[in-house]
Amino acid sequence: MCRNIRTLHNFEPAATNDEVQAAALQYLRKISGASKPSKANEEAFNRAVAEIAHITGHLLEDLVTTAPPKDREVEAAKAKARSAARFASA
Repeated sequence: MCRNIRTLHNFEPAATNDEVQAAALQYLRKISGASKPSKANEEAFNRAVAEIAHITGHLLEDLVTTAPPKDREVEAAKAKARSAARFASA
């Protein structure tokens, strides 16, 4: 998975529309190979981002889990710790 796309399921508070939109945009950038579409492809690209964000929102609403919701701050701290361990100077 693209490193810029974050897990959005099972967080409290739930993922925002901006987070879903950003994930959709990163996904489209990854699969299209373009960070910014050409003028000729801009409309199709933007429409695809909107459609993917829309269906992702539905998916996140419909997913069911028995796991307790994750806390964004705790998960961010874990990610920072993993990054620090990964890139620590020897």
